[in-house]
Amino acid sequence: MERLGPLVRPEVRRGGALLVVGSLQFIVAMVVVQLAYPHYSDLSNYISDLGAHTSTASSPLAWLFNGSICVLGILGIVGTYLMRTAFPNRTTSRIGLGLLMVAEVFAFLVGVFPEQTPGNVHTDVSSVTFVASGLALLVLGFAMFRDTRWDGYRGYTFFSGVVTFVAIALFQANVGGAGYQGLLERIVVAPILLWAILAGLHLAQMPTFAPAKVSAPSG
Repeated sequence: MERLGPLVRPEVRRGGALLVVGSLQFIVAMVVVQLAYPHYSDLSNYISDLGAHTSTASSPLAWLFNGSICVLGILGIVGTYLMRTAFPNRTTSRIGLGLLMVAEVFAFLVGVFPEQTPGNVHTDVSSVTFVASGLALLVLGFAMFRDTRWDGYRGYTFFSGVVTFVAIALFQANVGGAGYQGLLERIVVAPILLWAILAGLHLAQMPTFAPAKVSAPSG
């Protein structure tokens, strides 16, 4: 079998699998909830409307959406921790993975604090999720530099972060008006979900090695 780069620890493959499972179950949940939501529009409705009970949005399966995004956050946190050794031991890796975990923690909080939560809690945790996701992709793109384990993913990872930030800027500028806010929000979210699936599949298929055990000194 042709090896694409250095071996990884077995837990890295499990971490990659968790990223894939977390992202896919969230996408499936969004589709299911949206199909049950009368007159829901990908163009104008916010993603979080799928988990809301407000005067302007009432999701019939809000519990499913909110539970799914909590699962996304939990599996992402565990998966990121397990796959950390797949990145080179450098500052950019630690910062990028840290930002990714921040995004995953706040994604969990998006499910805990849906749109009807008093105050601006939902908006704040959503904003942190979006910004931390984009920054994580940008920094991890640099962290992958000269690491053969990430051949073909460096430019893609960095570009995904750029797309996220362009979409955030357009979203904040309300480009196209209220009729396109839902579309712009999906362009913000799509790069990190797609990256998690592709990078997770990449890691889940990489050859592994078992770290040598250090034997205890004899008495």
